[in-house]
Amino acid sequence: MRDLDVKILTETTARLLVEANYRIPPDILAGLRRAAGAEESELGRQTLEHLVHNYEVAAAEQLPVCQDSGITVVLLEIGQDVHWTGGNLQEAIFDGITQGTKQGYLRWSLVGDPLARRNPGGTPPGVIHYDIVPGDGVRLTVASKGFGAENMSALRMFTPADGTPAVKQFVVDTIDRAGANACPPVVVGVGVGGTFEKAALLAKKAVLRPIDTRHPRPDTAALEQELLDQINRLGIGPQGLGGTVTALAVNIEVYPTHIAGLPVAVNIGCHSNRRISIEL
Repeated sequence: MRDLDVKILTETTARLLVEANYRIPPDILAGLRRAAGAEESELGRQTLEHLVHNYEVAAAEQLPVCQDSGITVVLLEIGQDVHWTGGNLQEAIFDGITQGTKQGYLRWSLVGDPLARRNPGGTPPGVIHYDIVPGDGVRLTVASKGFGAENMSALRMFTPADGTPAVKQFVVDTIDRAGANACPPVVVGVGVGGTFEKAALLAKKAVLRPIDTRHPRPDTAALEQELLDQINRLGIGPQGLGGTVTALAVNIEVYPTHIAGLPVAVNIGCHSNRRISIEL
């Protein structure tokens, strides 16, 4: 059994939230640099170069990379042999999100009541997903999810008869519909299987996977590449200004589902795709 004080979650969440908003992930920055070299449109190439410069300035001057610091999404993988002490686990993470938002001068973008558009007392400052895994390790991922891309995400409940062709068309159509609104070049997370809510969570985890990590199953990895090629033939281009780089990667996660079902979700990440992970 390993004892951990929840204070470490508060402190680490706050620090990671600021860092994620000041420095985009290294794999994303490298992907944007490669895209600038590969983009065939002159305007698209210049746009990508401006994006890279923006991220370099933000990191150097310790400034948020974008005014939309988004909604904080926390993925917490907890070993089953970990014992938390010193307080409430969820509240510790929420305190970290609140502190990081203030410390990093990040925009408070949440509204507590989505229908009344007001903030009642005790409004949660973010979204947390928990996974219990073997061992005594803890992996914490903090992501800032801007809503230009989030708003363009989608979910469909297909039948098995619709098959893979329908899934592929749905993914491509979702990015085509998103156009410039998702701030391309985007990262496309696709969740296939499970249930209605599981497919959406799979898509969220997929969009937060590093873009240089392909799915371990060869057939799924091949599908990722096929979809990326199709999306980049849409011509949307960087920031929707036209070009050959509309997406940096397509990441797919799969899970068993019912014999009568084929749930598919698409979650889109903008060109910053802010996230950071750490082992505690």
